[in-house]
Amino acid sequence: MSLINKFDGNLNVIGNSLRKHRLEKGLSYEALSAKLELIGISIHKQSLYDIEINKRTVKDYELFALANVLGININELFVDMREKLHQQENR
Repeated sequence: MSLINKFDGNLNVIGNSLRKHRLEKGLSYEALSAKLELIGISIHKQSLYDIEINKRTVKDYELFALANVLGININELFVDMREKLHQQENR
């Protein structure tokens, strides 16, 4: 039994937004991994894929670094979560 809690069966809530922003910037997993490495954050390209499919948790410093490297506000990674919570509030 895993000690890690999941939200709707996912280990993170930013996967879809991360993929969207990565593709908008024209970055491969390898290129994004390299950019992160340049600022001292090591996330292997397979781990980036796992984040995007919500099968890996994201540490707070990784989250900050991803937003920084993608040139976006960190809140932009939480668009799907905000929409989901808004839908639940309107039920």
